[in-house]
Amino acid sequence: MVATLKQSLVDWGNENQITLMNIQPGKPTQDAYIERFNRTVRHEWLDMHLFESIEHAQYLATEWLWTYKNERPNSAIGGVPPRQLLKAA
Repeated sequence: MVATLKQSLVDWGNENQITLMNIQPGKPTQDAYIERFNRTVRHEWLDMHLFESIEHAQYLATEWLWTYKNERPNSAIGGVPPRQLLKAA
């Protein structure tokens, strides 16, 4: 299944003239944005909960992601939550 999904992505990229570039093994700084997000997920969500089921994990993930995108101060936009920035626009 994974091979089929990967091939579908490669086919889509070729059809749309998009070159897919993977990061090199052992070089996480080549994709620092996602590495930073993964660190935040680990420290602010995974390390804080014990999950009772997959559904419980999904619920907590959805709740955390909403807070992350709406209420958590974002240093890239002046230390304000994204929702506050949208209201000001």
